[in-house]
Amino acid sequence: MKVQKLLTTASVGALVLGMSTAAYSDNWRYAHEEYEGDVQDVFAVAFKEYVEENSDHTVQVYRFGELGESDDLMEQTQSGILQFVNQSPGFTGALIPAAQIFFIPYLMPTDTETVLEFFEESKAINEMFPELYAEHGLELLQMYPEGEMVVTADEPITAPSGFDNKKIRVMTNPLLAETYNAFGATPTPLPWGEVYGGLQTGIIDGQENPLFWIQTGGLYEVSPHLIFTGHGWFTTAMMANKDFFDGLPEEDQQLIRDASEAAYDHTIEHIQGLAEESLEKIKEDCSECTFTRLTEEQIQAFRERAPQVEEAFLEMTGEDGAALLEQFKADLEAVNEE
Repeated sequence: MKVQKLLTTASVGALVLGMSTAAYSDNWRYAHEEYEGDVQDVFAVAFKEYVEENSDHTVQVYRFGELGESDDLMEQTQSGILQFVNQSPGFTGALIPAAQIFFIPYLMPTDTETVLEFFEESKAINEMFPELYAEHGLELLQMYPEGEMVVTADEPITAPSGFDNKKIRVMTNPLLAETYNAFGATPTPLPWGEVYGGLQTGIIDGQENPLFWIQTGGLYEVSPHLIFTGHGWFTTAMMANKDFFDGLPEEDQQLIRDASEAAYDHTIEHIQGLAEESLEKIKEDCSECTFTRLTEEQIQAFRERAPQVEEAFLEMTGEDGAALLEQFKADLEAVNEE
């Protein structure tokens, strides 16, 4: 195992006395953006359990708010304070512009089976993204979906005109802001810690998140009208500080890869049916909530605005973005053909 501290004279003496084969253990720090029991936490705990069951290392998991907001977590990871971080491209988009591809509306399929197959087989995700992350000092270990994005608002919305003058909270992500501009809304960047209060006081009129996050975060309490627009899935990424990862012995690198694979499999199993379960809980708890599923005709009115977001993505990302988008579409086509 890797020794991260200089050996003291006493420890050297102990090694000479016959302990030279003793394994050294490290405590690795891992932070994510969600609460206990949420999808990223399920992944982190599964990763921790695998590491600790198969090595002498330990993993300390930090949940939302314990070490700051998402921007803070990325800074701590890049500086080496954290060894691992789980963060959505919604927040890494400013650092890695091409990661914003997940926010081009109606690019991703909507059914769970196709989405999962895409993540398993996509060359864009499994071959191109790791190179992009590496350029910024990050070892990309997994990308995985958490759930279909659902909009909540202060009233039901069935057409782009319904977004007129609506302040919709977005992550600090230029392309997501462009999406809601295209939809006719006023995108309003806001840290997650301020979203509930912003909805409650009318600073913002709506937001988007997967159903489980709307349920566990209680967003439906202050934003009771849920709109299923079918425009995308929430995606997240688990990564390591690259200097830390590259400095590990091969057995630890393989341990981390194996642990991330085990965590991925466990998490994908966890999200099966999670949206339906979360929706039922909201319905049981909220008699005032409404649930609007757009028809294909209604969705088409939004889909027609997607090309301007794609154009903005290409302007933001240049040749890297164009190559990634081409491969992304080829991967989606291959999955749909199967």
